[in-house]
Amino acid sequence: MDRRTFTRSSLWASFGLAAVPSVMTSQHNLNKYQFNLKYAPHIGMFKNLAGDDPIDQLNFMADQGFTAFEDNNMGTRPIALQEKMADTMQKRGITMGVFVGYKDFKNPTLARGKDDDRQNFLEQVRASVEVAKRVNAKWFTVVPGTVDLRLVHDYQTANVIESLKQACAILEPEGLVMVLEPLNWYRNHPGLFLKESPQAYQICKAVNSPSCKILFDIYHQQIQEGNLIYNIEKCWDEIGYFQIGDNPGRKEPTTGEINYKNIFKYIHSRGFDGVMGMEHGNSRPDKAGETAVINAYKSVDSFL
Repeated sequence: MDRRTFTRSSLWASFGLAAVPSVMTSQHNLNKYQFNLKYAPHIGMFKNLAGDDPIDQLNFMADQGFTAFEDNNMGTRPIALQEKMADTMQKRGITMGVFVGYKDFKNPTLARGKDDDRQNFLEQVRASVEVAKRVNAKWFTVVPGTVDLRLVHDYQTANVIESLKQACAILEPEGLVMVLEPLNWYRNHPGLFLKESPQAYQICKAVNSPSCKILFDIYHQQIQEGNLIYNIEKCWDEIGYFQIGDNPGRKEPTTGEINYKNIFKYIHSRGFDGVMGMEHGNSRPDKAGETAVINAYKSVDSFL
């Protein structure tokens, strides 16, 4: 065996991890963990173990058994890199998760119902369609903006619904899905229009399109409303995507108060075949912290 390959493999083995494939190893590593759900890491989560190159990081994720990936910043990456990442994901059997298609954290862009705001939103939706085609994505995230304190809430809701309906006319022919993300007011995003899962559910029902679904971020909804499994159950037919983060801290499962093993067991029992985005930080730095993330997911995935 090549000495350099042996050294790298020994290093990864010392952390209890599968080796990244090289010319001397099989692309389909037999030691990788078989997860029950499609957990999706992001760029930077394993940079100490895999290196800074995004392609190396994608290969490392695949070697550990992860079968999905999400990248909020995919739409801003150079097109050549997007294409290279898409090619790597296709070769390694990785499902592309969300990227951010539209967001506004400062202005009531969709709630106030102004035509200029709506047209800008629709332009960004069209641009997101092109990114999605390039990277074989099905979903992208939409954050509709803040509340409009000068307008009754029901009028705001009607304005948001109208914008989303117009976006769906663009997305439905392409088979793409925008996922609406409720975000908590109490720790991260005070004042945003969309904050609770029942609110997102009501809006999706009103839009009435397969191209408009909920991104149920378990971290945000634990802070905002709690009662997680109940709300997941009530929203089930409108949920298109999940994201993960423990609370407090927004780090990997097992570092906070959320019983992720039970939540994942419930989601799996419903036959969910979508992506579970790992939108959180690492609780510890360096290689040991990255290994801890992988081991945490192995732990909470052991629900069968």
